[in-house]
Amino acid sequence: MTTNKANSPVVIVLASGRGERFIAAGGTGSKLQAPLAGKPVLARTLDAVRASGLPWHLEDAGHPGMGDSIAAAVRATPDAAGWLILPGDLPLVLAETLRAVAAALGTGVGAVQPQYRGARGHPVGFGAACHAQLAALEGPLGASSVLRAMRAADSVLDLPVDDVGVVTDIDTPEALAHAEALWLAGPGRLSA
Repeated sequence: MTTNKANSPVVIVLASGRGERFIAAGGTGSKLQAPLAGKPVLARTLDAVRASGLPWHLEDAGHPGMGDSIAAAVRATPDAAGWLILPGDLPLVLAETLRAVAAALGTGVGAVQPQYRGARGHPVGFGAACHAQLAALEGPLGASSVLRAMRAADSVLDLPVDDVGVVTDIDTPEALAHAEALWLAGPGRLSA
């Protein structure tokens, strides 16, 4: 984890899942360690996180569900100004997108969710006021219940971004192949 910067949310990188859908779809081993253009998926995700300049925390201890992972990471970063929840299997997310979500969160909204061409993606940003709800999460559904409550209170900013990486997760070998094709296409991959 990098040092915490004043008034910056912490990017929580979730890397403790078992990748069961990837294996069920014919993948072998950990999807986070699967090579994407010669580098593991998780390493590609972490490269973007580091390039963003935001403080971050890697949650890679074994947990029973995504909610448990988020809760552990939030409890490990109690003084954060907020959190950007980023699954480790989004290797194409851009550092600029992470900074944009963090900046939007800094405007005082309760939560921020990036959208690519109308599709909601990650990282979802949560303000510091969500600490208790996030720290109490458990189970497989992640922070969806917290986000639903924030939407019901009209406290979520949907942030349009030109970043296919916010919706390009690696759940199957086919998704990995698609992500690699986008990666190899370079900067023009945003139009994919």
